[in-house]
This record gives sequence, structure tokens and C-alpha cells, in this order.
Amino acid sequence: MTTPVTIIGAGLGGLTLARVLHVHGIPATVYEAEPSPDARRQGGLLDIHPHNGQAALEAAGLIEEFRKLILPGREAYRVLDQAGNVLLDLPDDGTGEHPEVPRGKLRQLLLDSLPAGTVRWGHKVSTVRDLGEGRHEVSFADGPTLVASLLIGADGAWSRVRPLLSEATPEYFGVCSVETFLFDGGTRHPASAKAVGAGSLFALAPGKGLLAHREGGGTLHTYAQLRKVQDWFAGLDTTDAAALTARVVKEFDGWAPELTALIADSDTPPVLRPIFTLPPGHRWDRVPGVTLLGDAAHLRAPNGEGANLAMQDGAELGQALAAYPDDVEAALADHERGMFARAAAVEASDDDFYTIMIDDDAPHSLLTLMTGAEQDS
Repeated sequence: MTTPVTIIGAGLGGLTLARVLHVHGIPATVYEAEPSPDARRQGGLLDIHPHNGQAALEAAGLIEEFRKLILPGREAYRVLDQAGNVLLDLPDDGTGEHPEVPRGKLRQLLLDSLPAGTVRWGHKVSTVRDLGEGRHEVSFADGPTLVASLLIGADGAWSRVRPLLSEATPEYFGVCSVETFLFDGGTRHPASAKAVGAGSLFALAPGKGLLAHREGGGTLHTYAQLRKVQDWFAGLDTTDAAALTARVVKEFDGWAPELTALIADSDTPPVLRPIFTLPPGHRWDRVPGVTLLGDAAHLRAPNGEGANLAMQDGAELGQALAAYPDDVEAALADHERGMFARAAAVEASDDDFYTIMIDDDAPHSLLTLMTGAEQDS
């Protein structure tokens, strides 16, 4: 295949695609809006599943390097109530079936595996226009344009490429998340570190909850989850860290201090992240010369599958393009069939985990789900 591939978005899906294409000798360029690889913190831990995320890394020739990133002992889970009482404590069983790795280090592994210059930083897409015959013009915010013969939208929830294929737009899920960090938790925040435990913490009540992870170096990474209408956060000044922190802490008034400290004592400014999703069953008719992958194609509420599916999308699209070197359209059609089926299967099997965590029966609803899963495994 000699057609160069233009990828918009240097997330895990886009980078996996670029790497698999490189393995097969297919040229690709990735355009990313962020000015550099370390322009912002790249999220927390990811559970990379054997059947999709790890399979994608196998296709990329990176599985051994991936294993060096795994944080041992992080497959432990505990559920607490708002008073800090431990309702369920599941230690890491040592099987390594759901290895946890830092998202930022996984992304860097993919970046380091690509030839220099593959990723063009500081290229924020402003518009994309169909030129006909499978060609598309991509315009960037700082002025330049390019014409792509094969365009891949790996640019996430607010994809600029998606409108070429679909009129769907993300809709608010009814939950917003506020992200915080405590560094060197074992020394500086021992009570909070003890509450979080060795892996992941779910401290829950109806309509709200704290999800925390113990990362490398004792970092405690927390998401405060709140079931709120959009008007609740629409008027917040997210640039005023103290005011946003106080507003969120107030939502957890009366909770155990070791839990509220995960928000109140944050070593970084809190980051508000409203959760949006695409309509269930989102798909489109084949459009020549362009396709999507990852959240650009099948954005869902966090359920442990998003990064895994994005990487699988990228790997399988790369393999399809290598398998059909003289028929790009056949490769894209093959990719979309597989991706639509995978997304539908995840939707069908999704226990609506994110809603269950903070529904009106929380934390007991999550306990029922987790203990049932333990009995079934």
C-alpha cells in the first residue's frame, strides 16, 4: 500500500494504528492539537485486557515492553461507605489477568516506537471538507491545510472528522467528574492512603462517589463523581481552583475526613470533566477515504473498555490496510464491520457500571454487582 495515511489525534488508538502501519511498512502521519507529549497529565491507571488491548500491543510488536510498565499489586479493589467503613476488600489475586499500567507511560511507549516526525504536535484541526473521490481537505487553526487521500479520525469525543460520516453529537450522560491528585500519599496523607488501599477504592453513596487509585510513587489519583444536571456546573468558574474545590467538598459534607481529604488536599488544581456519550448503536454508511476509531466512533461512559477498544480499533484497522494493499475501501469496510460489532457487543454486555456505582441504592448496588461477578468467575 502506497497511499499515505493521515491520522487525526495522538491518543492510544491513533498511535496504535500508526505503530501497526509502521510495522507493515505503511507511511502515516499523526496530527495532534496538543503542543507536546507532556502538555498535560495523561490520566491514571488503565486495566489493559488480554483479548483486546493486549492483543493490539501484540500486533504492534510491543507486548514485552508493555509488561515492563505493569504496576504489581494494583488489581486490588475495595468498597467503602461514606463513613469510611470497608464493605468489601478484594486483594490482588496475583494472576495478572487485569494488569494496571499508567496511561501516560503506555502512550509514551507508543510514541517512542514511531519514527521521528511521525507525530506533528500543535496541529489543532479547525475544519475538514470533503473534496470528492475519497479526498478530504484538513484545515488547522494556525493556518495551513492538507489534502488527505486516506483520513482517520482518532480525535476523541469532539471529533472534527466525525461530521464527514455522521450527524451524531455527544450528549451529556448526567454525571460529572472532578479529578484530583495527592502525591506521596503514604508519607504526606497516610489516612487517605490507608483508605484507598493497594489498588482501587470505591467510596459511594446515592448520587455521588469517590473513585481513587494508588498509582506509582504513592500517588493517590481520585475522581469525585456527582450525578448533576448540566446547569450545576455550567455556571462554575473552573479556573478558580479554590472555589471549585470548596464546591465539590461541600457535596461530600459529613463524609469521613480521610475520604474528603482526597479532594480538599489535592496537590493539583481540580479538573472538571462532564461525561458525554454518543447515541447507543452509533454507526454510519461507508464514505470513501475516511473512517473513525475509538471515542470518535463509539464514545461511552467510562466502563473499563474505552482505551482497550480504541487500541483494538487501531490495530485491526492497521492490519486491514496491510491485508488489502490495493483496495483501501475494502480495508475500511472490513474495519468498520468489526468495530461496529465490537462496540455493539460491549453495549449489550455493559452492566451500566458507571450508573450503578452512584444509583439510589449505592453502595449496595455495586456490592451486589461485584460479589456476583466474583461468584461467577
